[in-house]
Amino acid sequence: MGGSDPSGRLVRPFTLTGGRTRPSRADFTLITTVTTADPQPETAARPQPEHTRILRLCVRPMAVAELAARLDLPVSVVVIMLCDLLEAGRITVRPPRPVTTPDPDLLQKVREGLGRL
Repeated sequence: MGGSDPSGRLVRPFTLTGGRTRPSRADFTLITTVTTADPQPETAARPQPEHTRILRLCVRPMAVAELAARLDLPVSVVVIMLCDLLEAGRITVRPPRPVTTPDPDLLQKVREGLGRL
């Protein structure tokens, strides 16, 4: 648990979030998709190495759970860092599509049709 910096030292998750334990927004679930258009860090601000890694990983859309796994960090820590990047305008977030319940009559007809095979 916890990432490591380039020199191989353990980085405590609370240091990555500046001691914060709760996200500033409620936009993220495990299957929320995160994307960035520009993986290069801003020159004005010095982003943490983990922010830079997130930006590079999210060049292609990636779910929050997969991102946390690739970063080897707790989801709660990744979500706090994603909030920072979203508020800075560095990422876009797409909520999961709502799941629709199939029509029960249609399911019954399919079941009956399969039963006749």
